[in-house]
Amino acid sequence: MKKKTIPEAIIETFNRVRKPLSHIDVYDYIVLHDLYKFNAEKPQDIVRVTIRKHSEGIDFPSARRTKYFQALKDGTYWLKDLPVPGQTQTEQKAEIVARKDSENFKAIVEELKSIHYKHEEAFKQQILNQLKQIDPASFEVFSKQLLEVYGFKRMKVTNYVKDGGIDGNGQLKVGITHLNVAFQCKRWKNNSVSRIEIDKFRGAIQGEYEQGIIFTTSKFTKEALGATRKPGAVPIILIDGNSLIDIMIEKRFGVETENIPVYINALDNVLNESE
Repeated sequence: MKKKTIPEAIIETFNRVRKPLSHIDVYDYIVLHDLYKFNAEKPQDIVRVTIRKHSEGIDFPSARRTKYFQALKDGTYWLKDLPVPGQTQTEQKAEIVARKDSENFKAIVEELKSIHYKHEEAFKQQILNQLKQIDPASFEVFSKQLLEVYGFKRMKVTNYVKDGGIDGNGQLKVGITHLNVAFQCKRWKNNSVSRIEIDKFRGAIQGEYEQGIIFTTSKFTKEALGATRKPGAVPIILIDGNSLIDIMIEKRFGVETENIPVYINALDNVLNESE
């Protein structure tokens, strides 16, 4: 005979008893009738968490999408979508209202997540558009400052005229040594940076620097992305417009936040630890 899962053992318990039960009652019935062999240190907690993870109207980070049960106001549980034995019409209406409140709250949270995603995308595009409008020299200074925030040392911007493709340089501490690093900036609005540009920059820094970085407000071609590493050659890190904004957000560089807390019910996690 196929071994039952814990949810299957709980469902069978309800089908046999035919009335709402607490998680302790469910556990006791499973053990008494040998419906499942527990190996956990706190098997009652396993039953409680399993029921709540699969109960309608209970939503917390680790809850499951598949629902088998319904949580009742008195702290007991019953099978999902089935009338609760012994409940009056008034009690049934109260349960329905409580369930709708929970569903409404869940819908609001999902809407907030959707709005947050749209806000984030719009914000990134706004910042990127602003960077595309600054002059190339200012973009070089911006890139230098961004590298400094990221931990690079002794960064400086080279002379703007005849810089040989090297817009700035500095050092990055790796272990007990320092890598000499050069960077190049391409404040481009539309055109993607090609592999030719990668190869030219690598040629300019080969022999003097151990790492190269190219910033662009645009994108890199597929061929360029495939040319970042070559045997015996200086590795080149490519940072496109989207990656630029991600770093700014990560390091809070040129970005401020307004704290608007969104509360998620995680009480089950606390209760699970305290029992």
